[in-house]
Amino acid sequence: MPANPTPEASAALLPEIAELVISALNLDIATTDIDPDAPLFGEGLGLDSIDILELALVISKRYGFQLRSDNEDNIRIFSSLRALAAHIAAHRTK
Repeated sequence: MPANPTPEASAALLPEIAELVISALNLDIATTDIDPDAPLFGEGLGLDSIDILELALVISKRYGFQLRSDNEDNIRIFSSLRALAAHIAAHRTK
């Protein structure tokens, strides 16, 4: 059963997750350029499904839990950096 992280725990992960996104996807931006509430897809950060697959693999290895492509919550999980950080905070084993 997933933990229920505090908002502070999720917020503390934001810079770390932003750096992970940038390094995993070889983006040429600063961590501070990523709005934690902006969409990761489309008009926000502009990621596509291949980017999300790459990111899911890196997150799975780093935080010790699987992000599955058939998870119906993926749209919510990857909706923003803040949503992704909250999901990682709730499910991480490392």
